Amino acid sequence: MTNDMRGELISLVVRATVASVLGYYTMKFVYDTLDPTRKQKLKAEEKAKRLLQSLGINPAIQLNEHELMIASNLVVPSQITTSWQDIAGLEDVIQELRETVILPIQKRDLFRGSQLTQAPKGVLLHGPPGCGKTMMAKATAKEAGTRFINLDAAALTDKWYGESQKLASSVFTLAQKIQPCIIFIDEVDSLLRSRSSNDHEATAMIKTQFMQLWDGLPTNSECIVIVMGATNRPKDVDRAFLRRMPATFHIGLPEFQQRKSILLEILRLESFSEDVDFNALARLAEGFSGSDLREMCRLASVYRIRSMARSDNVQALKPISHDELLQAFRKLKESKVHCGTSPADFALPNLD
Repeated sequence: MTNDMRGELISLVVRATVASVLGYYTMKFVYDTLDPTRKQKLKAEEKAKRLLQSLGINPAIQLNEHELMIASNLVVPSQITTSWQDIAGLEDVIQELRETVILPIQKRDLFRGSQLTQAPKGVLLHGPPGCGKTMMAKATAKEAGTRFINLDAAALTDKWYGESQKLASSVFTLAQKIQPCIIFIDEVDSLLRSRSSNDHEATAMIKTQFMQLWDGLPTNSECIVIVMGATNRPKDVDRAFLRRMPATFHIGLPEFQQRKSILLEILRLESFSEDVDFNALARLAEGFSGSDLREMCRLASVYRIRSMARSDNVQALKPISHDELLQAFRKLKESKVHCGTSPADFALPNLD
């Protein structure tokens, strides 16, 4: 090969390299310019960096763009104000969670040699709405001392083909990097609904990817990553995912004694008159959830303010009376929408 030919070849290679680099950055610029979610992604990345810093995550841990997007869903422990003391009437479930989930995490050094005494890779909280499933998940993370990813199904959707799968993968890679970690999915049936031939291609791929990554979690005691889901429609969750949640806890409507405990807890920091009969109120409120009871107390407080506003001589906040609680109960009972549901609607399907 002559020097002229060698020079032309080198020149051709240089021009091709420069064109490739220019083409790459041009396409990247066009992509960033046309991407309507670019500003949203940048804000999510900035938020994620602040959260990681506040959590004391080792700065040496490198996170890619998709992991940073998922990290924006992290919940700082100081933001989890819920504790076991705030959850009344579910002592049995709390004890089971402590023994099944929390103890193997807190005492993992003690159980290191056991393959059986380990935290489950999947936990499902199911039951009627408003009964404390989300509160239970947050309190579990707080007591166990784990990082908490509050995963929204919308966080896994992206308009660009293939991006949703990358985001689903990043959920698990991020969780392993910052473990111990709980990945919490509220309304899990919206994300992991039973698969069918009518599923959109992207939705089906996300579900398949999620399942494969879930199965890929290391089974040794060194990996503490738990997927925790909450739903009031367990029958809509795909059976394959239900089988990956061996630890299931039913959070049902509170019974009489539980309703009384919940009312006492709600009004613990409020002033109420001596005529308040918690036994009578608990009996009347049969079929009420914990959130219904809280709303009842809030309405009673509104009626208290209303009666004070009618008086010209108000010196201090008056206590909530039994009559105001009864009035609130009647109002809530009247406006409560009855959908004709039964306890069986919130029960797990038979997996046999």
